[in-house]
Amino acid sequence: MTLRIDISGLPSERLRFAASPLAELTAMLHVLAEPGHHPQLADWADGVWAGLPPELAERLREAEFLWRSSQADFLLPARPRPDLADELDDVDRIDDETYVTAALVTTCGGDNRGRLAARERALDLAQARGARQEAFAERLLADPAAVRARVRHTLEQCADAFFDAAWTSVAVRLATDLRLKNDLLRRQGVGAALASVSGAIALAPDGDCIVVDKLQDKATAAHGTGVTFIPSVFGRPHLVVVHAPGWQPVVQYPVAEPDPSEPVSLETVTLRLEALSHPVRLRLLRTLARGPHTTGELAHTWGLSLPEVSRHLAALRRAGLVTARRQGRYVRHTLNLPELTALGTDLLAAVLR
Repeated sequence: MTLRIDISGLPSERLRFAASPLAELTAMLHVLAEPGHHPQLADWADGVWAGLPPELAERLREAEFLWRSSQADFLLPARPRPDLADELDDVDRIDDETYVTAALVTTCGGDNRGRLAARERALDLAQARGARQEAFAERLLADPAAVRARVRHTLEQCADAFFDAAWTSVAVRLATDLRLKNDLLRRQGVGAALASVSGAIALAPDGDCIVVDKLQDKATAAHGTGVTFIPSVFGRPHLVVVHAPGWQPVVQYPVAEPDPSEPVSLETVTLRLEALSHPVRLRLLRTLARGPHTTGELAHTWGLSLPEVSRHLAALRRAGLVTARRQGRYVRHTLNLPELTALGTDLLAAVLR
């Protein structure tokens, strides 16, 4: 399953490699909201949370649905600027309908096209995610201008609290990566530049399409706008792609490689490979990678019956790839990311022992 970006007839200069303060701040906020996705940054996240003023910590928890499960499209700029303030100004220029629709898709999941038609569905999904998320969705629908202003102020507060120092610490790594990518693009062409981004990204044989190895079948086009590639230090290991209709394609890719993990037994590796052998389970894991979901949410996302989803989740739990936790009247399923990330290394170690 792949995400395909049509670039037929697109000049190579329309493929842009540039750093974005807003995109990197978004990656940092995702780390703070989902530290389990980023064990190598656990100490950094703990330190930031410990030093945050209580008001800002509450604001981050209030709005974390914009970057926790997946990033809102408007937080990944198609035309990055050197300064965070300038990128926030660009976000302010987005109309309310576009902003709210993008926020609801991220906040509530699904495909909420048109906020008025999607209001009831959005609130139902938000309710399943918890009272805080439901309240955020209600405020967003009732008074988008006020919510937008509050979100911007929150992001501005992050600059003083932790972002400016963290951005300075990664600036050289980002600049080095960009020099490499732009040099490859100029000297060896699009294919070489894409290959250096990630093993999950390639140029189609006919050269008219960028193929991203994602567990979804989606397509978008870059005609007239181009594609923007944004390197990230804090985004590792995620490969994030903006592909919704009406948005210019943007790819945020990790600069560094993941750290190796300790191997596990061959029996456990075999059990996990068997659990991953079914395409439906891969789709469920793709959704769970964005954050905890209920059985009902997974069934709705993939058009499956509740019993079918339950059977597949049971197989994933037996393999230790998914855990379930009851929160109120909902049971939420969570991806065990370290176990999944380590599977390739575990397999090699088990075979060579």
